Amino acid sequence: MTASALATAKVGVVTFPGTLDDRDAARAVRLAGGEAVSLWHADADLHGVDAVVLPGGFSYGDYLRAGAISRFAPVMESIVDAAKGGMPVLGICNGFQILTEAHLLPGSMVKNDHLHFVCREQVLVVENADTAWTRDYAAGQRITVPLKNQDGQFVADDRTLDELEAEGRVVFRYEGWNPNGSRRGIAGITNAAGNVVGLMPHPEHAVEAGFGPASEAGPRAGTDGLGFFTSVLGSLVRA
Repeated sequence: MTASALATAKVGVVTFPGTLDDRDAARAVRLAGGEAVSLWHADADLHGVDAVVLPGGFSYGDYLRAGAISRFAPVMESIVDAAKGGMPVLGICNGFQILTEAHLLPGSMVKNDHLHFVCREQVLVVENADTAWTRDYAAGQRITVPLKNQDGQFVADDRTLDELEAEGRVVFRYEGWNPNGSRRGIAGITNAAGNVVGLMPHPEHAVEAGFGPASEAGPRAGTDGLGFFTSVLGSLVRA
């Protein structure tokens, strides 16, 4: 995989009113070697991107429900169609909420069980390393990325949860304390095809030494989140 090949891959990063982490996500794409393309919520044109990131924040102030209004933004119609056609889509935090509202992923996100905003460095267990966004990890690997949410409790009925488990579609689980009460400790899931992934923690905040979580290399040295972005770029090159 050459740097020039990676540079040809364009990853769109969507900005909704209230989005907070779009610039962080775009920087993560660039650090991984790809080209970040800004996508505006009111623009239905995806500008020829090869993958899309729905970043974190509080789109439309989380009115009604987190992600409920963004689901109807013009750009989402194009993203839903592209995702069903196989385009890799990653939803981070509020982006995960939008993916469930758009029915690209099952289940729903509700208030944390303790009813408080939580912000911490979170250890995750990689359960599925075969998606477009996790191929640079290994199953069973522990990674540490920041977590910050108020509506981060993943819920679904038992039948849906059983299907996710049986089909290997649980991508990440929380290790140790379950920070928001998510069913079965689920921190992230994928669709059946493995091209759409949603998770509550923020990998885009753990991509550059000096600005990430603590690690064995020292304070703020953690870069465990970079693998999301190198994974998708590698997937696009192989495709």
